[in-house]
Amino acid sequence: MKWEKNQLFDSVIDGYTSQGAGVARLDGRPVFVPGAIRGETVRVRLVKARANFGYGRLERVLAHSPHRVEPRCPYFGRCGGCQLQHMAYAEELAFKQQKVEDALRRIGGVSKPCAGMVGSARVEGYRNKALYPVGRQDGRVVTGFYRPRSHALVPVDRCLLQSEAADAIARAVCHWAQACGAEPYDEETGRGLIRHVFVRSGFATGQVLAAVVANGSALPQPERLVAAIRAAAPQTVGVLLNENRARGNTVMGRRLQVLWGRAQLEDELCGNRFLLSPLSFYQVNRDQAEGLYQAAVAYAGLTGRETVLDLYCGAGTITLAMAAGGAGKVIGAEIVPAAVENARENARRNGRAGAEFILADAGAAARQLIERGERVDVICVDPPRKGMDDAARDAIVRLAPRRLVYVSCDPATLARDVRALAPHYRVEEYRAFDLFPRTAHVETVVGLVRKTCDD
Repeated sequence: MKWEKNQLFDSVIDGYTSQGAGVARLDGRPVFVPGAIRGETVRVRLVKARANFGYGRLERVLAHSPHRVEPRCPYFGRCGGCQLQHMAYAEELAFKQQKVEDALRRIGGVSKPCAGMVGSARVEGYRNKALYPVGRQDGRVVTGFYRPRSHALVPVDRCLLQSEAADAIARAVCHWAQACGAEPYDEETGRGLIRHVFVRSGFATGQVLAAVVANGSALPQPERLVAAIRAAAPQTVGVLLNENRARGNTVMGRRLQVLWGRAQLEDELCGNRFLLSPLSFYQVNRDQAEGLYQAAVAYAGLTGRETVLDLYCGAGTITLAMAAGGAGKVIGAEIVPAAVENARENARRNGRAGAEFILADAGAAARQLIERGERVDVICVDPPRKGMDDAARDAIVRLAPRRLVYVSCDPATLARDVRALAPHYRVEEYRAFDLFPRTAHVETVVGLVRKTCDD
């Protein structure tokens, strides 16, 4: 039967997409419906049709799920920051566990079920990093978040996922920009100055670091900006300018200039104290990250003699967790110079002077270790959302560690990499952690062991 755009149909939602949209059926073919919940009977308007699937808009819920809740956020549905505010948290966790299991089974060829889905004690105010796009609407400078699948800015005064300090700093920057004529950046023309407001919070220490991302190397009236930020969040320890002149979607540049205070803040994680710059990778949900890293250490199977290589080490959070967890020797590899500097200082500050950090990508780090005859017993990887590249996977195979620990923020690329490594490594166990409540994202940690002749 031919589908017609805008046709209405009723259906029972029988599952979810990887982004948390409900799956309805029209003539046996799936239609993806944001805002619908598994088990509900809904009326759907078909808005886009493809040969084998379609996209629909939820017109009416005919039979509600007991897992449906009223969204607390007034921007939900317009802002693209959250996808699951309409869903009870227990159902959100069930969806995320199913998402991980489906990806590893269908893409990775892993039949094992998930060993557990660890929920977050906090589902609001958990983010320790905020990045607000800046724009102009109705004659005033605003910050907010983009509409789904667009760069249309939705002004947001209070985001329930961010700290109150982060939102207060974003408002202060807007007031400063409005008062001193600092024009927001226009992506289409490449003109304008202020691109983003960055705020990082140390939840264990209470410290806050703020940065204005600008299309230039100077800001008007910087003293006034510093005063406004410090008044909005007195716990601020540093105000920085991040220069980003690149066209396109690059959010932050590599050049940082301190306008006041310090270039880094301190936070504590897994018993270690860390210095963090705006360019350092650090998990956004600190409390959940501790559980995630503890699971990674457990999967490493440390006895006190192992050499552990941490690829994509960032500021050394997992590296130092491995050292504290019983590794005999730890080596981190990272391609971002500022992160490597942070990692070395973090190791020194935490009494891990023997920790080594290499400024190199995975392939180059592996070559260095092989050339000097280093034996690696465990490799831990925590790659970006796109997963590992060929060089990283080749490095693992060449170094041939006994165990591999894979921390992932994207189940699909995780499953792809697990499949690629399947001739050499098998999955022993995996566990999922919800570091991003109210969104469709989920973290997974997988323990793999090198195959033997008996496998």
